[in-house]
Amino acid sequence: MNFGIVIKVLGTLLLFESIVLAVPMAIAFYYGENTNPFLFTIVLLILTGSTMVTIAGKSKKMQSREALSIVTFGWVLVSFFGSLPFVFSGVIPSMIDAFFETVSGLTTTGATVLTEIEGLPKGILFWRSLTHWLGGMGILVLTLAVLPALGVGAFRIFKAESPGPMSDKLVPRVKDTAKILYTAYLGMTLLQIFLLFIGEMSLYEALVHTFGTVGTGGFSVKDASIGAYSSSYTTWVITFFMIAAGVNFALYYELYKGKWKSLIKNSEFKLYISIIVIAGILVTINLFLLDHYEGFFEVLKQAFFQVASITTTTGYGTTDFDQWPAFSKAVIFVLMFVGGSAGSTGGGIKIVRLLILGVVIRREVLRLLHPQAYLPVTLNGKAISSNIVTAVTSFFFLYMLIIAAGTLLISLEGVGIVTAVSSVAATLGNIGPGFELVGPTQNYADFSYPSKMLFSLFMLFGRLELFTVFLFFIPGFWKSK
Repeated sequence: MNFGIVIKVLGTLLLFESIVLAVPMAIAFYYGENTNPFLFTIVLLILTGSTMVTIAGKSKKMQSREALSIVTFGWVLVSFFGSLPFVFSGVIPSMIDAFFETVSGLTTTGATVLTEIEGLPKGILFWRSLTHWLGGMGILVLTLAVLPALGVGAFRIFKAESPGPMSDKLVPRVKDTAKILYTAYLGMTLLQIFLLFIGEMSLYEALVHTFGTVGTGGFSVKDASIGAYSSSYTTWVITFFMIAAGVNFALYYELYKGKWKSLIKNSEFKLYISIIVIAGILVTINLFLLDHYEGFFEVLKQAFFQVASITTTTGYGTTDFDQWPAFSKAVIFVLMFVGGSAGSTGGGIKIVRLLILGVVIRREVLRLLHPQAYLPVTLNGKAISSNIVTAVTSFFFLYMLIIAAGTLLISLEGVGIVTAVSSVAATLGNIGPGFELVGPTQNYADFSYPSKMLFSLFMLFGRLELFTVFLFFIPGFWKSK
């Protein structure tokens, strides 16, 4: 293990975080709030980051182990230092609770330990939502985009952090790929801020809710989340951008180049939209027939908002879906295991993995009829390598194994089985809300510290695609050869 390059990049990452924290500090200053929590954190980040860069030396060699170490340790370090403003401000006095909240923000989960949001300092809430935007596309991907000096071994970092089984460069240079992704990300962000601002939101509210939407995170500055806003316009704007954020951002680059057919022919995009439309229609019919809301269009709005929110793993709410009929709740529960597209800001298993699993199952059925036939696994007309197929099936098995083991561990808290299963699924899938004690109107405050640390680990597992974190528990990873 070349610890020199690992320490150097991690130190640079902390220095970058100190720059980012100046933004919420400026917000706090603008509103006349205490800026010391941010100032103290920035000083600690600068001292720690500078020391790490200094002692690292000039080593530039990077292999897979170094890249994986940088990604995993990077997320933990950024989460640790990012939790300090919560502790220093007294908003979340407990370090474990603050770490949980920060991990939840950076992994775009949106689970919270805060029981009352409104009335908290605006600077703190701005930082809380900004973590969604930073973590949505990837902290290190953003660092690669703005600090090209980290270009050595950049593709290994890019692959380790990017969500999905296949992480390809859009252009030959990784830093240019990172810039393309963040250009699309920033463009979507600015457009939504404008559309929300011309509605019923202030600029501050438009900013924080946009961070939570395009980052598919779900933190709000309102206790009732998006349900605090009465305008259907606001609800539909956020619904649209949640769905847009769940699309593979590489497709937006294809659209920019004029390749519109890429969107139409993309199997993952078609399945993604089909799932949202079908699930939305099913929930709409169920709620409408049972007169759950007044008027068809109100039912349609509530159904598609919550379907989009859960499918994209955003976690925003306009209503308490835990009070919905059993069928609609079942649809929402199933969607918790779907997730957004690969290369999007959404969490979950990812649509492309479900596609590949479906093709594999179809192939095995056809083999019963044609034992000697050559039946490759294909996606969008291209053959998928056996390595990717193995990785996808292994990921799915491990994902379900963690759900099962996590449910057993959380059930030791004495909570019901629905709470246990949904809380693990919601944190591992980076969704946020679940059912019963972790429902849309509830939170994770009442869980014990060990459970909160376990949830934090699940959130990191989900954001870093399981294997990246699991490698650190394998003794062979730390051996010299």
